[in-house]
Amino acid sequence: MLHRLALRVLPSLSLTVTADAVRTRKRIVMAVPGLIAFGIYRLAKQELTLSDPLTLLILSGVVSLLTAAGAYRVGRRLSVGRVALEDGGRRVLWILGWIGFMYGVQLSLLVLALLWLVGYDYAKHPDGPAMMAIIIACSAVARDAFEIGHIRWLQVSGRPFSTFPDGHRLRELLGRFPRLLWQWVGTGILSTVCVSLAVPISENAQIAVLMQVAVVTLMAAGISLAAFLAGQGGEETWMSKLTASSWGELTKFFWWPGMAFASTYHLVLIGLVLYVAGMPRPASGVLALIAGVVGGIMALYAYYLGHRRQVENLEQQVVSPALLRCPFVMGILGPSRTQPTAGLETTSVLGKSGQRM
Repeated sequence: MLHRLALRVLPSLSLTVTADAVRTRKRIVMAVPGLIAFGIYRLAKQELTLSDPLTLLILSGVVSLLTAAGAYRVGRRLSVGRVALEDGGRRVLWILGWIGFMYGVQLSLLVLALLWLVGYDYAKHPDGPAMMAIIIACSAVARDAFEIGHIRWLQVSGRPFSTFPDGHRLRELLGRFPRLLWQWVGTGILSTVCVSLAVPISENAQIAVLMQVAVVTLMAAGISLAAFLAGQGGEETWMSKLTASSWGELTKFFWWPGMAFASTYHLVLIGLVLYVAGMPRPASGVLALIAGVVGGIMALYAYYLGHRRQVENLEQQVVSPALLRCPFVMGILGPSRTQPTAGLETTSVLGKSGQRM
């Protein structure tokens, strides 16, 4: 789900895909596949055993793959054949395989885990959860594939983006093997495993998982906030950036994407354990392993996003008024923002020439 984080945390991408004209088209792109997915579910229900989780996940992945292809084409404003010719096989495979199939499977597992957590177990009542898993996954995939296609259309039209949400820049960063990044990843893994093992295990499986999600999410969100600040580099430490920032805006980041995505990854992995591994009651060791994965992923992605924010800050020394209206930007600039007559050049505790998120 790194693409989703990049599309909302990096202002150059976020402002682009949340413009009014884009939102209007996006609503249509999301609604139509959702209706089609409902029809596919009704037909598949007659022919397939959707009470089998693997069958459901494969069906959801295939429907999401087809949805991603169509939504990306709409955002890209090209025919299917032209998209493959102009964007290349590697990008098309990424759209189909990752944004389509794999993302759809992850979202379906998230839906099933959420429903299990509130007592609506897919294993006992397969019809409702199966339908929701397919439709919700399909709609979310359509939204993200359309946004990525729109970004690509603008990029080809001549608008530069320092970060494209395909993970290429993350692989470049990992290739340099920055020591500080791996320190934060290790911190995220160790801290979340420790708090997971410290949580008492309830006899009720749902309560046990709920306690784990709550505690691990809080820890992972805190680590991700610190890693995001550290990823921006500079002479200041992450702690000095933290203390110099607006607590209101830090709370916003802590809540979203910190807690939101930490809980999302946690529930996806819970769904994997419940319905793919077939473990009706996750053991404490499994829960600790899940916690470590969540902590490591959140630290990795947050550090990377902080790094890309700093790249944007350095490339865009003058911040436009439209960018300052971004909800992820305004608050944390706060009192540290200056407005010289030559332009809206800014200084932020999150980056020497930067915006917040």
